[in-house]
Amino acid sequence: MTTRLTRRAALGLLAVPPVLIAAGTPVLAMEPETFQTDGIAINGIDPVAYFTDAAPVAGSPDHSVDHNGATWRFVSADNAAAFQADPEKYGARFGGYCAYAASLGYLAPTQPEAWTVYEDRLYLNANLRARELWLQDVPGNIVKGEANWPAILG
Repeated sequence: MTTRLTRRAALGLLAVPPVLIAAGTPVLAMEPETFQTDGIAINGIDPVAYFTDAAPVAGSPDHSVDHNGATWRFVSADNAAAFQADPEKYGARFGGYCAYAASLGYLAPTQPEAWTVYEDRLYLNANLRARELWLQDVPGNIVKGEANWPAILG
């Protein structure tokens, strides 16, 4: 059976209020502002440790802080307090999503070992190859990422 759209039916569609048409349009949910897995930010790594230990260090549930819709874990109460005092400094830029991907206009998860502290800010990458590409032009990639952020969250 073939369905044909007559001129009268087509004109009738034009009379449908835009509100009813919009009501049938799916709304896409935004991605969380912070990269997280099961509510835990940046793979459970203590973001302050990137500055103090120059390495990714697993945080503990005993030292947790809720910030930007995720739970951040820390190795100590001192690190948790430092983060709470200055989350802009210690929280990974671009919400802990891959900084290189952000510079290209999309989101990607990150791996703890692919990181950079540049001008006192933490940037994470999806993998070591993305980090290599990121390091080729860190200032330029930051400018591109800032232009895309936070619109790429959806």
